[in-house]
Amino acid sequence: MTVPAPAAQDQVAPVRHVRDGRRPDVLAAVGGALLVVAAVIVGTAIEHADGTLRVGWPPLLADWLPHAGPGTPGAIAVAAAVIGYAPGLAGRLRWRTLVLGCWGVAMAWIWSLALIDGWYRGIAEQLTTKNEYLRVIGDFAAIGPTLRGFTHHILIGTPHNWPAHVAGHPPGATLTFVWLDRIGLGGGGWAGVWCITVGSSAAAAVLVGLRALTDEKTARSAAPFLVLAPAAVWMGTSADGYFAAVAAWALALLSVAASRTARHPVLLSLAAGLLFGWTLYVSYGLTLVAVPAAAVLLLTRTLRPVVPVLAGVALVALPFTLAGFNWWEAYQLLVERYYQGSGGVRPQSYWVWGNLANAVIITGLASVAGLRRALAGAPGAVRRLHSRRSTATDRLVVLVLAALLALLIADLSGMSKAETERIWIPFAVWLLPAAALLPSRDARRWLALQGVLALLVNHLLLTGW
Repeated sequence: MTVPAPAAQDQVAPVRHVRDGRRPDVLAAVGGALLVVAAVIVGTAIEHADGTLRVGWPPLLADWLPHAGPGTPGAIAVAAAVIGYAPGLAGRLRWRTLVLGCWGVAMAWIWSLALIDGWYRGIAEQLTTKNEYLRVIGDFAAIGPTLRGFTHHILIGTPHNWPAHVAGHPPGATLTFVWLDRIGLGGGGWAGVWCITVGSSAAAAVLVGLRALTDEKTARSAAPFLVLAPAAVWMGTSADGYFAAVAAWALALLSVAASRTARHPVLLSLAAGLLFGWTLYVSYGLTLVAVPAAAVLLLTRTLRPVVPVLAGVALVALPFTLAGFNWWEAYQLLVERYYQGSGGVRPQSYWVWGNLANAVIITGLASVAGLRRALAGAPGAVRRLHSRRSTATDRLVVLVLAALLALLIADLSGMSKAETERIWIPFAVWLLPAAALLPSRDARRWLALQGVLALLVNHLLLTGW
C-alpha cells in the first residue's frame, strides 16, 4: 500500500536530536579526520620500515595515483544532484518512489565511481583478477564433489589449494558466480553488473528497516546519506557489496516481520531466515550480523520471528551439510590459513586502530559526527527503552550502536587486519543512518563532505579493490 506523500517542504523535518550543538559535531568529525591522518603517517612509516602492513597506501589497500576517467563527470554530477536536491526530495516523494529512487541513485553513484578507472580497470578486470571466485569456476563442474572436498583445499600446502578469497569464504560466495556463469553471465563484466545491481540495493534495504524500527520521518532523514555513501568506492569492485546487500535485506525483512503492522510476519521471518542463512554461506564474518539482529528483536520487544528465522537458516544450511560441507571445520581451517598468509604478518597493534580509520573513510565524517551523538544519547536511550518510553531517535541510537558493536568485535578478533574498507561494508551501511541524528539544516554540508571524500579517494588513489 502506498503511503501518502507528506506536504511539500524544503527538507525532511528534523528528528529529535541528542546533545545538540554544531561544535561537538565538528570536533568529532575533525577527530575522525585526524585518526585517518595518523593511520596514513604511522602506517606509511611502518610499511617503509619493514613492509609488514602489506598495503600500498596505509590504511587502504591502494596506491597513490591521481587520475580521472570516464566516470568522473557522472560521479561529480550525481554527488552534486544528491547534495542539492536529495534532502528536499526525501521529504516529498511517495514512500515506494523514495525506496526505489534510493536504489537507483545509489546504483548510479557506484557505477560512476567505478568508471573513474574505466570499464576494464574499474570493473571487468577488478572482478576477474581480484575476484578470485571467477578463476575457480572450472573446479565447480561437479558441485556436489567439490563441496565434499572443499575443506581439503583451504590450507596453503594442500594439493590445489584454493586462492585466498575462495579459501576465505564459504562456498556460497563462489557458487554465486558459478551459477551466473552457467546461465550465460560469465566473466568479470557480468560479475561487476551483479555486484553493483545487488549491492546498491543495500541502501533501499536499510531504508526499509529504518522505517520499521524507528519511523518514516527518521528513515527519510537518513535516505540521502544512504545514497551518497563513501563505501560506494568499493561496492562496485568487490563481492562485499553483494554480501552487504544480502545481510541488509535479511535485517530489513526481520525488522518488518517483527513490527506490529506486518501483514505476513511468518513469511517475512522465513524469508529473513533464508537470507541470514545465505549470509553464513557467503562470508564467515557475517555471523556478526547476529548482533544487530538481536538489537532488532530488542527494539521490537518480540521473539515471534525467531522460530521461522531459524527454520529459514536451516533450509539453507541443510543442502550444504548434506553435500558434505562442514561449516565449522572450514572456519577453523580458515583461521589457520589466515595466519599462514598476510594475517600472520600484519601487526594487530597497528590494525586494531588502523581498521577504525578505514571505517571512518567508508562511512564518512557525517557518520562520525552522528555516532558522537549516538554515544552521547545512549544512556538516556537505554533508560527510555527499558521503561517502554523510547522515541524513534532512541531506537535509531540503539540500532547504529549495535552495528558499531559488531564492527568492534570484528576488529578485536584479529581476523580483520587490513582491507576492511571492503570487508566491513555490511556493517558500515548500518552506521550511515547515524547522520540522521544531525540537524537537518546542516544536511547539505554533511552530504558535501561525504561526496567529496569519496571523490577524493577515487581520484587520488588507485584502490586495490
